Amino acid sequence: MATLNIVMVEPEIPQNTGNVARTCAATGARLHLVGPMGFKIDDKKLKRAGLDYWHLLDITYYENLADFFSKNSGEFFYFTTKALNTHTDVSYPDNAYLVFGKETKGLPEELLLENRERCVRIPMISDARSLNLSNSVAIGVYEALRQWNYPSLQNFGELHNNKW
Repeated sequence: MATLNIVMVEPEIPQNTGNVARTCAATGARLHLVGPMGFKIDDKKLKRAGLDYWHLLDITYYENLADFFSKNSGEFFYFTTKALNTHTDVSYPDNAYLVFGKETKGLPEELLLENRERCVRIPMISDARSLNLSNSVAIGVYEALRQWNYPSLQNFGELHNNKW
């Protein structure tokens, strides 16, 4: 089974993190939360946004970026509005890490400068500053999973009332 890693660096809004946690739980992606965070992990808003999916979540916490990088290896893709490549320009390998920055500032500029070829953007109109963080994560997750043909995901539905 392919592994997808979602990394949130210094998230500030509990509802976004809860929504991302739910996306990770529903897709089997691993969630990495890198501190410092702008809320406590037991925040009611965080738990509410994730609803009852917490038992499905594979989550790891880190003190800071140095702690995260010391414990993980693989191919990292940095989502930023400053990238030249779009998120669909790259092929995501097994064990890819999709890295997202905090809501107000994104990822640290020095990290982006050191990894220019690994920076990707989600296209949007020029007047928009950025997409919502949890929406951006969902777009990134589903692009990687689409490339992998949705491994281990139920890819069909069933109508219960056949009046159509």
